[in-house]
Amino acid sequence: MKLGFLTACLRGAPLEEIVPWAAESGFQALELACWPMQNERDYSSSTLDVSNFTPARADEVKALFAQHNMEISCLTYCDNNLAPDPGVRQHHLDHLGKVIDAAGALGVRNVSTFVGRDPSLTEAENVEEAIKVFTPILEHAADKGVHIAIENCPMPGWQFEGLAGNIAYSPKLWDALFEHFPADVFGLNLDPSHLWWLGIDPVKVVRDYAERIFHVHAKDTEILPEKREQIGILIGRGWWRYRMPGLGEIPWARFISTLNEVGYDYVLSIEHEDPVWEGSHEKVKQGLVLGRRFLSQFVI
Repeated sequence: MKLGFLTACLRGAPLEEIVPWAAESGFQALELACWPMQNERDYSSSTLDVSNFTPARADEVKALFAQHNMEISCLTYCDNNLAPDPGVRQHHLDHLGKVIDAAGALGVRNVSTFVGRDPSLTEAENVEEAIKVFTPILEHAADKGVHIAIENCPMPGWQFEGLAGNIAYSPKLWDALFEHFPADVFGLNLDPSHLWWLGIDPVKVVRDYAERIFHVHAKDTEILPEKREQIGILIGRGWWRYRMPGLGEIPWARFISTLNEVGYDYVLSIEHEDPVWEGSHEKVKQGLVLGRRFLSQFVI
């Protein structure tokens, strides 16, 4: 198993700086953030410009990673692929198609995204809509030799207060999607941090969905009991916060041991959303190194 991180946390830093720093700091892989170049959403950035990607740029990127003995584990672009506005939805889907094309050109096996949500529809209706929307996406991905790995963040309140903004957040909803899509193309970019505050055992999820785990995020969750007593759990935010691995409550030894047991032997990718280790690139890097040091005790 290899350790890496999602580059979204280093907004504005060029790939030519990130790769050598990551290698020098003991990382072996990178999950490249591939949002549009003009994008202001939190925890997203554009390490790779897929809108202007060329064969020459693909060769440059592959040579850069080879030079530093590094791997690209995933290209990631998470947005609302079920947006109710047809123009907005098509914009997201067009960009996702470019991410898939870039992954194919680079020989990267995973593209991670959200399913999203139309807030005017029920969860069941959103599942039906997702099946329609993702069928051509998966055909495109299969043609490029790429897997689609769905990130399981609920995105509470993203489109409307009190609603999950991304319907692919629980085993029940995964089952409804997996029933329609083959395991060799459609699976999970599994993030245990979301499962933890939802009350879902991430270790059991690893056992139950082993064949669907294409990529794994390493992010911890700290529960804030005093906030929870004030807010309650219904809104789904404010009573927990994300932390670097080892600074929250997730049982990493059991989680990683179970990944090994079920045959997952790929990348643990730190997704840095820890507010304690933010504020500057230097502080973000310190947080990443802290997370890598903690995880390394469980990874050979």
